[in-house]
Amino acid sequence: MTAAGNNPAKKVIIYTDGSSRGNPGPGGYGAVLLFTDSKGETHRKEISAGYRMTTNNRMELMAVISALNELLVPCDVDLYSDSKYIVDAVNEHWIDKWMKNGWKRNRKDPVANPDLWKLLLSAMNDHQVSFHWVKGHDGVAQNEVCDRLAVAAAEGSELLEDTGYTEAS
Repeated sequence: MTAAGNNPAKKVIIYTDGSSRGNPGPGGYGAVLLFTDSKGETHRKEISAGYRMTTNNRMELMAVISALNELLVPCDVDLYSDSKYIVDAVNEHWIDKWMKNGWKRNRKDPVANPDLWKLLLSAMNDHQVSFHWVKGHDGVAQNEVCDRLAVAAAEGSELLEDTGYTEAS
């Protein structure tokens, strides 16, 4: 698979997870990015952040957006999430319908978190992203790491403001 001309896209594997302590409440996300360079060396990056007041779904979305935003060149991405909300929205093309309906689920009910869905679409722009669902808390090693990162971020002392969070999120 190629991206941006004739250069082969870098293959990246991403695991993501979000957490909210109370939902809504303090929340956090975690992500693990893995890729192998041309010398065969595997590289790993872990990212996380915590927020004062947010929801689990917002943190699940923020994990994916933040991980994709770490990629500096077009990549071929296999993204693993335990959020059916995200995986199904992309794979079942719900997000396409929501956009077509003016960010409404059924032409009258608004989609939750349209700010983050728009950011997700933007973050995906330069990449070929395949979304895969993994069962949470089921022993998938990288998903467990993401969960620990997300929980630690949510319980941290330097929490950020989720400027897009509202009671309706």
